[in-house]
Amino acid sequence: MNKKKSSSPFAGRRDLTVRVKTAKKRSTSSTLWLQRQLNDPYVQQAKRDGYASRAAYKILELDEKYRIFKHGYRVVDLGAAPGGWSQVAARAVGSQADNPHVVALDVLDMSPIKGVHCLQCDIEDEGTVERIHALLQGKVHVVLSDMAPNTTGHAATDHIRIVALCELAYAFACDTLMEGGTFICKVRQGGAEQSLLQVLKKRFKHVSHFKPQSSRKESPETYLVAREFKDIATNEEG
Repeated sequence: MNKKKSSSPFAGRRDLTVRVKTAKKRSTSSTLWLQRQLNDPYVQQAKRDGYASRAAYKILELDEKYRIFKHGYRVVDLGAAPGGWSQVAARAVGSQADNPHVVALDVLDMSPIKGVHCLQCDIEDEGTVERIHALLQGKVHVVLSDMAPNTTGHAATDHIRIVALCELAYAFACDTLMEGGTFICKVRQGGAEQSLLQVLKKRFKHVSHFKPQSSRKESPETYLVAREFKDIATNEEG
């Protein structure tokens, strides 16, 4: 009997663990991080697929479930570096080098990405929204946020920090999204985001949580998916 081939990109992968010795001037935590990277199948697959990071598979899963992207959509990616999400978005919406439909924004520098405007700035910088509207010739269909704060190691503090970033991203989305748009942001599992959920439900028709399989099991991250934005300004004008 012929066995059905698996569609998983990791089918047939041998589980060979790479162990990294602690080197001089490298901390134990850095060694463990490096070992985890070397043994992460998504890291290896990202290299084969030409993605800047393993995070690309998270947005691919989100798109598969929620159908975020359509050809011609305009997209803003917050906290974009090193650019995995922007790469996926550009391919999905058909963004071209001579007519980019995607803006990747980060305080960190990024290598150029085909079909993407890469901006090194902060979402709170004066004129950022206007600059994006000018680059994309209007409001956008999708705002993505994979932003994460510098962690302290204190779970409660780190949770509050990431919720604060989500609130900034949400405010940005309200200024940037068109009627019916989609907003996705990373949060940490916990209770502090409940107030944000209630706010999102006032401006979006559908709000849900989703944790991609490509998220590391030990990671507390999950994603808020808010769809069908209600543009109050547009509705009032109408």
